[in-house]
Amino acid sequence: MNRKLRMGMIGGGKGAFIGAIHRIAANMDGMIDLVCGALSTSPVNADESGRMLFLEESRIYHSFEDMIIKESQLSADQRMDFVTIVTPNHAHFAPAMMALDHGFHVVIDKPISFTLDEAKQLKKKVEETGLLLLLTHTYAGYPMVKQAKQLVKAGELGKIRKILVEYPQGWLSRLSEKDNNPQAAWRTDPKRSGKSGCMGDIGTHAAHLAEYISGLKISKLCADLSIVVDGRLLDDDGNVLLRFDNGANGVLVASQIAAGEENALKIRVYGEKGGLEWAQQEPNTLILKWLDQPVQILRTGGHDLSNYAAFNSRTPAGHPEGYLEAFGNLYRNFALCLSARIEGTTPAAEALDFPSVDEGIRGMAFIDNVVKSSSSNEKWTNFEV
Repeated sequence: MNRKLRMGMIGGGKGAFIGAIHRIAANMDGMIDLVCGALSTSPVNADESGRMLFLEESRIYHSFEDMIIKESQLSADQRMDFVTIVTPNHAHFAPAMMALDHGFHVVIDKPISFTLDEAKQLKKKVEETGLLLLLTHTYAGYPMVKQAKQLVKAGELGKIRKILVEYPQGWLSRLSEKDNNPQAAWRTDPKRSGKSGCMGDIGTHAAHLAEYISGLKISKLCADLSIVVDGRLLDDDGNVLLRFDNGANGVLVASQIAAGEENALKIRVYGEKGGLEWAQQEPNTLILKWLDQPVQILRTGGHDLSNYAAFNSRTPAGHPEGYLEAFGNLYRNFALCLSARIEGTTPAAEALDFPSVDEGIRGMAFIDNVVKSSSSNEKWTNFEV
């Protein structure tokens, strides 16, 4: 394509965390320009943030409604191509639906919405419009996660029998929401975060990673959620037994009160012939363990990796690739597909590999089923979507 894609952003203004990450990721491959934004519900912050990002004054908006309407009225060679939504959970659905209704493709931070019903409405709208939606489950962008997925898909491990996935953090070990921590404040507020705290925030990442790598779907679960820190309104710790649709079993642990932990997401997948292990804090490494041969260590940038891993690798072997690059891979793949859509061409299969609305529905269903199971006296809860 002979031009860059034009991006608008909702949320992510001065003082926000994830908005800056999205902008870095979108800018990484030189395919996308930020051209407009409704960056804050505060007009003052929205204006200051827009100027800091060198947006044209006329394209710094004070509400997402104003931005979507006015952008839709611009000529085709000026208006944004897609919008990125980086607001708290409760403010995902309305701008996403409005953007789709006005013909704009959507990038949205996870979870996709506030409720499962909203996620289903978004799926229906995506199907009606034929527009693209990227859900930024970051960890699906790592090269060695894609390598793990392809190994399982090729049957290298044999039939999958067991999956262990854990995501311990320690940043909510204190009642940080009462100490002027804005990230803690909204993530522990049921009105803004939803019906689950820890499981909604990071448990969904762990569940998505388990399904993404294994190619399986959770069919049943047994959950135990806890509020460990006194005074907190939502769960900050949880354990979930899993059953998958091929008969495999698993364990998912998510905690935000694991004192001293950072973002220690880790997954182990075991099949009839061997197992694999990947950890987010050592993302360039994939460990393969076999019944009848020595352990193998695969590295990003190495030889004999799958096309999907190579497609999402950016640096020569031995040079670290991390969270920002994984985020960038999601944006690049989305951008390649959107550019192909505009040009009327077919994108590479590797570019089509990014989370979308179906993964969003699975994530919201996971939250609902975990909360339901935790409050039930039944051992197993059927996973309902």
